[in-house]
Amino acid sequence: MGATDGARTSATAVRWPGRAAGLALACHPGPVVAVTALACALAVGAGLSPARLALAGVAVLTGQLSVGWCNDAFDAGRDARAGRRGKPVADGVVPVRSVWAAAAVALVLCVPLSLACGVLAGMVHLAAVAAAWLYNLRLKATALSWVPYAIGFGALPAAVTLTLPGAPWPRWWTVAAGALLGFAAHLGDTLPDIEEDRAAGIRGLPHRLGSTGTRLLLPVPLLAATAVLVLGPPGPVDARSAAVLVLAGAAALLGPVLGRWWHKAALAGAVTVAAADLALLLARGTALS
Repeated sequence: MGATDGARTSATAVRWPGRAAGLALACHPGPVVAVTALACALAVGAGLSPARLALAGVAVLTGQLSVGWCNDAFDAGRDARAGRRGKPVADGVVPVRSVWAAAAVALVLCVPLSLACGVLAGMVHLAAVAAAWLYNLRLKATALSWVPYAIGFGALPAAVTLTLPGAPWPRWWTVAAGALLGFAAHLGDTLPDIEEDRAAGIRGLPHRLGSTGTRLLLPVPLLAATAVLVLGPPGPVDARSAAVLVLAGAAALLGPVLGRWWHKAALAGAVTVAAADLALLLARGTALS
């Protein structure tokens, strides 16, 4: 092997790990892990067997991977024009066609994996994935940008419980709380980057409301989700649930206030409330009708 061949081999050895890392980062690993972990936690609360839990988890994982890769691939041109850094596709670390291919493969895998959880469970999960793709391709830049988030988070309890034998539906308050938390997740996730997103031409609901309007609206769905989880189930409200409602309210309100000085405070408050809500849901079990 000559010197030229050795240099080419060395360049390839450097390039491929860089591309692999770029592809991994382009899937939006934070949301992918968070949503998959949430689905698995709900599955544990619902009492799924280890095999069914693993199947549901992999189905959700492939769906989220497809959504994340689709998002970065579709936005690559807009991100590059706006000069947004830290985006592997826009930075040229990984070719856009490779990310589209990864999104397609993940989506193709998601279909049989979802349907293997049960026809109804699979259809509900695939509808949520379709809504997320619709967000990426169209709704992200419209006033309806929040709708896919509400659909996706609201569908998770149903996708999990329908995986159980007999395909039982979840109670209404689990779905309602999930949808409200999805709405809040959209507001909280977008809030730190509203101005940068506006420069990239994105005009979703938070961008139309502006930083102040979004920060003031964020506590509403957070408090509503907690109230639904506390007051929705039949029977009297116990002291622990009431305490969670009070603490969630404090976190929901404090986050936007501190957001004037720390731009991620509102998102931190949203995460705190979401964690409290998940604890409430798991403590009661993923209630079935």
